[in-house]
Amino acid sequence: MKLTVVGTGYVGLVTGTCLADVGVEVHCIDIDAAKIERLRAGEVPIYEPGLDLLLKNNLDKGKLHFSTSLKESLPGSDVAMIAVGTPQGEDGSADLQYVIRVAEEIGMAMDRELVVVTKSTVPVGTHKKVDQAIRSQLEKRGVEIPFDVVSNPEFLKEGAAVADFLKPDRIVIGYTGERARSIMHKLYQPFVLNGHPIIDMDPASAEMTKYAANAMLATRISFMNDIANLCEKMGADINDVRKGIGSDPRIGSQFIYAGIGYGGSCFPKDVKALIRMGQEQGYPMQVLEAVDGVNNRQKQVLSNKIFDRFGKDLTGKTFAVWGLAFKPKTDDMREAPALTIISELVAAGASVLAYDPVAMQVARPLLPEGVTLTDNALTATAGADGLLLVTEWPEFRLPDWQQVKKNMKQAVVFDGRNIYDPEEMQQLGFVYEAIGR
Repeated sequence: MKLTVVGTGYVGLVTGTCLADVGVEVHCIDIDAAKIERLRAGEVPIYEPGLDLLLKNNLDKGKLHFSTSLKESLPGSDVAMIAVGTPQGEDGSADLQYVIRVAEEIGMAMDRELVVVTKSTVPVGTHKKVDQAIRSQLEKRGVEIPFDVVSNPEFLKEGAAVADFLKPDRIVIGYTGERARSIMHKLYQPFVLNGHPIIDMDPASAEMTKYAANAMLATRISFMNDIANLCEKMGADINDVRKGIGSDPRIGSQFIYAGIGYGGSCFPKDVKALIRMGQEQGYPMQVLEAVDGVNNRQKQVLSNKIFDRFGKDLTGKTFAVWGLAFKPKTDDMREAPALTIISELVAAGASVLAYDPVAMQVARPLLPEGVTLTDNALTATAGADGLLLVTEWPEFRLPDWQQVKKNMKQAVVFDGRNIYDPEEMQQLGFVYEAIGR
């Protein structure tokens, strides 16, 4: 089977590489020529554990190819996947211009019966627009070539995307024709041999499933953050509350950790897009509007704690920040809480020294002028009036607290992820502030 994947971003690159690993002939397309050259050389432009080795192996085997030309790569393909970005528009809706443009180019280049798959996260009803875009180009060419449009949303977690793809919880396929169903089931057969389910549905339901899944997870996070803030005011401990409710099988323990808000490429954008879809249908998504509002507020919790302790004017104060990426095991800075926190500190006159194990190169152009990026976590604490734990990378879990305290001007720790023990921190001589504790 031959597969063409358009877009070598996070989703397209992981998808193409993992499918090549089970024997599919995969051609990945991107308009960024420099990026394609790096990929051809075996360089992975994103940080994702395990992806670099998988990519190099399949390049060497000749199963994975990279090109800037869809016109040259598409002929002979059985499946074409659209995995380009759907950035958030000014009104919160998903911008489909890149998806539609690729669909038109597929219509211009396809030479045989084809299954066209939308892998990008797209609003409900996009499958009809993709169908129309392809059909219009075929009409311009004066040819009739059968094709099917399928919705096949991804459910990959950054930092565990390769494992998620190779051992999926479920595979969702939205289609209308039996031929499309047959080809998609054949494509994913290697991943369901151990009982992982393929869930068949119509395209609109598949498109909605992706948004609903991310919105539910975002809702759990904002709910726990709201409860955490109330716990703090009323003398309760959110960690104990989390254990208490997480043991209920109807609730479960995942995504109920309090913190400083969610970020990344999916949750913020998809929640806003779903809110916008509701507005377009005249149906306010009141729960999700609250979820989004709580998350925006939560990103300011640490900076507000700092203002409460040191005052609104932070001139002459220095703060160490551990972690910049929106979560561990990724260099993704999209909607990262660290950006909001650091910007507020700098605006108040503070100096900031920051460290992240992998995200500093991506973060550097996004940070305010004057922020110093250090070589390691300890260096960031030099002369600091406060230490902020923002991203819970493993290397931050057991630091040399005696050396940290010696480095700092004031022994104050603001734990944005609740990974430290309050009693231990107090015994070590630190003023310790966390979320909901």
